[in-house]
Amino acid sequence: MARVAKKSTRTTGSTTASPIVARAQKALVAANKSLAAQLDRVAKAKARAKKSKSVAVKTSLANANSKAKAMRVKLAVVKIDLAKAKAMDAVRVAEVAAKEKVAALSESLSAKANKDLAAALKAFESRWMKTRAKVHARKIKAAEKKAEAKVKAAAKKAAAKTRELEKRAAAKLKAETKKSTAKKKTTAKKAVKAKRVGRPKRATSAAKPAKRAGRPKRATRTTAAKRVGRPKKTAAKATRATKKTAARRGRPRKKAA
Repeated sequence: MARVAKKSTRTTGSTTASPIVARAQKALVAANKSLAAQLDRVAKAKARAKKSKSVAVKTSLANANSKAKAMRVKLAVVKIDLAKAKAMDAVRVAEVAAKEKVAALSESLSAKANKDLAAALKAFESRWMKTRAKVHARKIKAAEKKAEAKVKAAAKKAAAKTRELEKRAAAKLKAETKKSTAKKKTTAKKAVKAKRVGRPKRATSAAKPAKRAGRPKRATRTTAAKRVGRPKKTAAKATRATKKTAARRGRPRKKAA
C-alpha cells in the first residue's frame, strides 16, 4: 500500500492534488496517530499484566488489544481509500495530461497544416497560373487571328466600296461634263438663232422676195404696176411676222437662265 502511495505521490507531484486525496491523506495521518496511541496503551496494559495477574488487568489488556485490532482494520481501510483516491486522481491527472498533450498536438498540427497549406497554395497557385497563362495565350492568339481576319475583310470591303464610289463619281462627272457640254451647245445655238432673228436687214430682205415673186413686167404694165405696189403691205406683214417670231424665239432665254 505504501508503494502505491509513493507511486501516486510521484505521479501527482507535478500537479495539484485533488480534495479527495487530501482528505484521504488526513484520515490516514489520524488513523496512524490513533493506532500509535492505542499501541502505547496496549504496551502499558501488557506491562501491568506482567506485574499483576488480576482479572481487571487482563480485561484491560484484552480491551486494548481489541481496540488496537479495530484501529489496524480502520487504518487498512483508510489506506485503501487513499489508494483509490490516488488512483482516481492519477486517472484525472492522466486525463488532463492527455488533454494537454492532445491540445499541444492539435496546435502543432494546426500550425503545420497552415504552413503546409500555404506551401500547397503557393505551389497550386504557381501551377494554376502557368496553366491559365497557356489558356490565355491560346485565347489571345485565336482572338488576334480573328481580329486580323476581320480587319482584312473590312479592308477588302472598304477597297471595293472605294472603287465603286470612284467609279460612280467618274460616271457622274462624265455625265455632268456631257450634260454641261450639251447645255453650252444648246445655249450657243439659241444665242446664234436669237442674233440672226433680231437682225433688221434680214427682215427687210425677207420682204424683197415678195417683190420678186410678184414681178409681172412681161405681162401688161398696168397690172404689174398695181401688183408692184402691193408688196409694201406684204413687206410690212413680213416685218411684223419676223418681229413676232423674234419675240417668240426670244422666250427660251428665260428657260436657259
